[in-house]
Amino acid sequence: MTGKFKPYANEADVLRIGDLEIENRVDRVSLTGDVVLTRDQAGLALARQLQVLIGGIVKALEALEAEEQLPQTVELKAARTVTNPFA
Repeated sequence: MTGKFKPYANEADVLRIGDLEIENRVDRVSLTGDVVLTRDQAGLALARQLQVLIGGIVKALEALEAEEQLPQTVELKAARTVTNPFA
């Protein structure tokens, strides 16, 4: 599931876990939506997928920290509206 998802590697990867959408960016990973972890085999499977995902994110951040390339904060630029080029 998350084997090909490399946190902070590109601006293109998107994963879904339940109704949770995980978007990859070079400066952030965004999680939107929700996921219901029921007390059953399906809930366990989703929880394991989340665990792998979060573990990969932590590992990527720790690697940057070890290389002293992890800033204190990242300035997130506000989204801007552009004219539809197809209109």
